[in-house]
Amino acid sequence: MTELDTARPAKSKKQPWQKAVILAIESRTPRIRSFFLAPERPFSYVAGQYVKVRLTADDGYSAERSYSIASAPDSGAVIELAIEELPGGEVSGYFHDTAAVGDTLEIRGPLGGHFIWRTSDGGPILLIGGGSGLVPLMSMVRHRALQKSTARMGLILSAITWDDVLFRDELLDLAQAQTGFEVKLTVTREAPSRPDVASRRVDSAMVKEMLDRLGAAVSGVFVCGSNPFVEAAANAVTALGIDPKIVRTERYGE
Repeated sequence: MTELDTARPAKSKKQPWQKAVILAIESRTPRIRSFFLAPERPFSYVAGQYVKVRLTADDGYSAERSYSIASAPDSGAVIELAIEELPGGEVSGYFHDTAAVGDTLEIRGPLGGHFIWRTSDGGPILLIGGGSGLVPLMSMVRHRALQKSTARMGLILSAITWDDVLFRDELLDLAQAQTGFEVKLTVTREAPSRPDVASRRVDSAMVKEMLDRLGAAVSGVFVCGSNPFVEAAANAVTALGIDPKIVRTERYGE
């Protein structure tokens, strides 16, 4: 994911820094790559949480950023971070231009206690993501699938183009399985390549369509993306009469 705005609650017990090795790197979209990390001390986490990453130069200068975890809590000790390359991004630039399999970096986590979901929380739940804002939501989607949860879940995902749809094939396969997971994709800067893909920004009509597909009142809404995206999407949700108290948002920085 892109670098997060970390103004959100973390666990009261401070998590120590530890080393993690990059086991694999996978290209996801033209601007996003997944980095699979093996922490020195494996930890458990909840879908939606994040880790801090710290890079330290030979001269002692260090930089920290926060990245959501894309993998599911049930998928093992290796964690996946899907990181978007940002123009001039200090840490994202390292990941996209320099990082290699076998490299070691420092991480701290898991962190975050607000933007999380467990299968025991039930549903239906609505997820709305913009671009790499899908990352923490993907952890929830994968968690539901691995647990074979019957909680209904709907995802609305907005991307610039069809090629920029993060985890596109995996999402379409999960929706096709017809297990109670619904997905709606929309692109904003090109004509859709399929009849079931929209070509506009997320609006109340799109949200209502997904709510109708879920078939029952949602128990929670999770929205993640850039500041403008989150603002617009959250407004589209509450305009339909959904209680703002069940709408949780997470915004990533530039």
